[in-house]
Amino acid sequence: MLAYTLLILLAGGLQALAAHVQVTWDIGYLNISRDGLSTWQAIGANGQLPIPPIYVTQGDILELTAINHLDKPVTLHTHGLFQRNSSYYDGAGMVTECGIPPGSQFTYIIETRNQSGTHWVHSHYGPEAIDGLRAALVIRDLDPKLLDEYDEDVLLTLEDWGQEPSNAMLERMKTTSLGRHPNYPTVLINGINANLSQPIRFLPGRRYRLRVVSMSFTYWFKVRLPGHTMQVIEADGIYSQPSAVDGLDMCPGQRYSVIITAHDSLKFNHALNVTFHSNFLARKPGLNPRYHHVPIVYRKDAPVKTFPLIEDHEVKWADEYAMEPQDKQMLLEPVDQHIVLNVKAPNRNTSISAHAYGDYAYASVPVPPLYTALTTGNMALSPSVYAPQLNAIILKHNHIVELELRNSFAPIMHTYHSHGHAFQVVETGPVNSNSSIPVKRFTGRQPMRRDTITLAAGQYVRVRIKADNPGVWYQHCHQEQHNLSGMAFTFIEAPDVMQQTLRVPQEMLEFCRILGHPTQGNSAGHFGSDMTGIDLPLAINGTANSITGT
Repeated sequence: MLAYTLLILLAGGLQALAAHVQVTWDIGYLNISRDGLSTWQAIGANGQLPIPPIYVTQGDILELTAINHLDKPVTLHTHGLFQRNSSYYDGAGMVTECGIPPGSQFTYIIETRNQSGTHWVHSHYGPEAIDGLRAALVIRDLDPKLLDEYDEDVLLTLEDWGQEPSNAMLERMKTTSLGRHPNYPTVLINGINANLSQPIRFLPGRRYRLRVVSMSFTYWFKVRLPGHTMQVIEADGIYSQPSAVDGLDMCPGQRYSVIITAHDSLKFNHALNVTFHSNFLARKPGLNPRYHHVPIVYRKDAPVKTFPLIEDHEVKWADEYAMEPQDKQMLLEPVDQHIVLNVKAPNRNTSISAHAYGDYAYASVPVPPLYTALTTGNMALSPSVYAPQLNAIILKHNHIVELELRNSFAPIMHTYHSHGHAFQVVETGPVNSNSSIPVKRFTGRQPMRRDTITLAAGQYVRVRIKADNPGVWYQHCHQEQHNLSGMAFTFIEAPDVMQQTLRVPQEMLEFCRILGHPTQGNSAGHFGSDMTGIDLPLAINGTANSITGT
């Protein structure tokens, strides 16, 4: 009873008792073999890989210091954190900052008053995250009701790990159709080769909160524990009404929390099945898909219970369209702005491998768009001050925005990750009206929210947000190969409001000067619509996009 009362007091005085949690990442190169198969120059922190998870408690202020010992700039993005009133800490390289120069250090101030749940941290400057600069971030809850639902907290991180540095892999993509390169990634579970997965101990009758984090950049994951029921309670940091499922099918960047109740018997051990798959890579037995097992140990010498194989369509997978948020946020309406973006395919007649959500392959420009939005006055409300390759979409403050992403480009799936928001998941269905694929709309009383979602081949997704977080927010495919080849756009959200509320730390502006980037004016560093000095954008052919409403 005393502990329960203390938790209530802590929750009530969250701000007053907030701790400053200081974490330092001394970032540098490491020659390492993470999978036991290949050794190459990776990127780690404090001389190690994997980088240990970060744990804080809701209400804490995380002071995350990055010391850059690379030979290029670095940034850190807290994936899933909204950075409300602090867009400049979002860590999107050349979007919200110029990056931390080599030999410099910077501290990101991350407030957690209004968020909790399961997230992760990764570099957002070039392909540095692919090379290892990533770690889980868990924001523990103080809600006594939630804490009473489980007895232990277990973290499961899932990664893909290449057989060579990212720059070599990306170079191969330029000459290989659809990225079907021969070097398949290895699977890492909790930072080590999945074939060496460490057991998870279950005690009879105890309830385990399993936090699953997809820290992947290519693969999807399917996670099942046959013989046990998973109660989903969280998707991407948003708590849901509990729903029973058989498994999770996760795209790169997604997170789930499920509660699993252990059996009362010690008679059998079990196996947590993890399947890695991607239609971005050619199918090859033993490599794609790839099957792994994490031992669930009830008794050290007990046999592992086996179950009949079942087809995927027989499995009840977690489904964001069937989930409901715990906070019961109603469907956002009426819609003020409709945005329709079509996935644009690579031009196979050239050596350029590029994808796009907008009319152009996304590319960085001399002035980060956040700084353009903050320094161009009323012109910040005009698309003319943002270079075409930013695919900038201006949102008015507090408007309800419906975004429809259409993937008519077969045969590959994509993902969509939103910085600055968790979107309502409203609907998915076929792009082609003659398709047999059914339309699926949210089935609960309120639509679930999350920040990362799969965009299946030949299908569309519709999501909604309220533009109540002034800032510049990067929106992109989380298959990093596609992101780096231009599959991204930016929300310029309420630039008139952000000019009154955001103040970029002077240190960040000085970093831009060191790296040779202007910090004011349009994308080229000029005023007005003069874009002299910026490379012409790479136009991608495809179905026209549309934006209606203001």
